[in-house]
Amino acid sequence: MRKLFQIIFYIQLILISILVIVLTIRGFVYAARSTNHFRPEKWYPPLLGSVASAGIVSYLWEWISFHDPSKAIKTAFWVGPFLTCAVGILHILIGCPISLAISTIAIISSVIQSLYTCWVNPRFDYATKILTVYTSFPPDKTATFVILSIITCLVYSSFLVTGIGGATATGTGLDILFIIVILLTYTWTMQVIKNMLYVTISRVRYMNFACGADMNTWIAFRDTVQHLVGRVCIGSAVVPVIGTIRGSARVMKSVVGGTDEFLFSCADCYSRVASTLITYGNRWGFVQVGVYNKGFMQASADTWGAFKTAELIPLIDSDLTGAFCFFSGVAVGSICTLVGGTWALAIHKSYATEVSIYAFFIGYFICRVALASQQACVSAYYVAYAENPQSFQFDATIPVRIQELLQRYNV
Repeated sequence: MRKLFQIIFYIQLILISILVIVLTIRGFVYAARSTNHFRPEKWYPPLLGSVASAGIVSYLWEWISFHDPSKAIKTAFWVGPFLTCAVGILHILIGCPISLAISTIAIISSVIQSLYTCWVNPRFDYATKILTVYTSFPPDKTATFVILSIITCLVYSSFLVTGIGGATATGTGLDILFIIVILLTYTWTMQVIKNMLYVTISRVRYMNFACGADMNTWIAFRDTVQHLVGRVCIGSAVVPVIGTIRGSARVMKSVVGGTDEFLFSCADCYSRVASTLITYGNRWGFVQVGVYNKGFMQASADTWGAFKTAELIPLIDSDLTGAFCFFSGVAVGSICTLVGGTWALAIHKSYATEVSIYAFFIGYFICRVALASQQACVSAYYVAYAENPQSFQFDATIPVRIQELLQRYNV
């Protein structure tokens, strides 16, 4: 499976590159010969500007979250909903039917984000402590890897944008299909880039947490590229899907509660399915992929089993690191949407909707790549602790938090 996914990943990179080049050339030729509505000089600058904004804001956000986690967490959770709401207002100003639908989704999402922030507000102190303690001494050359990853994402995003513009120039039904395919492959590729960095940093940090040993980050990255690409590709395809299923199951179970027996039984069944799936596909499995060179599903199952043995599942479920990265991605995506969408609205209104959609995707994924190293450090600590809770390498942060959760549940 790992070899199959690795081959598929490289083949899709080659095919998408060829497709983008063809679409770009065809688009410019068509725009030069035709008098249709497509004008490259007004379509590309807003979107490429939002790509540049994504790189700059993502790096600044990673720097802030590294040096001041408390401020970063509070900003992501409290300011993020306002940025999402601002995106909704922007789409109201655009005014077309698709934009009005997007504005409705954005405003509802901002309300949900605000309610979630109020709900998890008591966990901010622990989330801040986790990020402060376990990312205060990052592996050597971490900043270099983050910068190189962001630059790679910027170049790749800009390249795909040219192809999307070429498909937009002609705008046939087949071109719409091409754009969808480009966005899907972009999503998978960005996940792979993020998780390559995740596996590398988590392996180095795990060795430090578990053994007190310092491992060369370049060596870890070389091993990841040479031996683990297939496993990372599998995890990058599986984890987002399973994570979405489990998240929706937890929300459904919380909303339904015990008010209706039929709905409760359906939610409980869905939750059990999600709990089974998460055992064989979770982001913490990437740690053991890097450390032990395991297959992704086996690493996920072993990691989840270690969490159960150490009774860490409630702590893992209440951890805000993943939510912080998600909210940060949404916030940066919203900023990019406001940059590209406002620019397009000012110079060519008909382009504003599609430009803002593409800008959001690009900003979200580049931010997630930028924050992968911090999430990897926290995951490495949880996995190392689960495997040997009695080690003298660990402080009392996790045991104290577990006791707090037990007391809260008992009450």
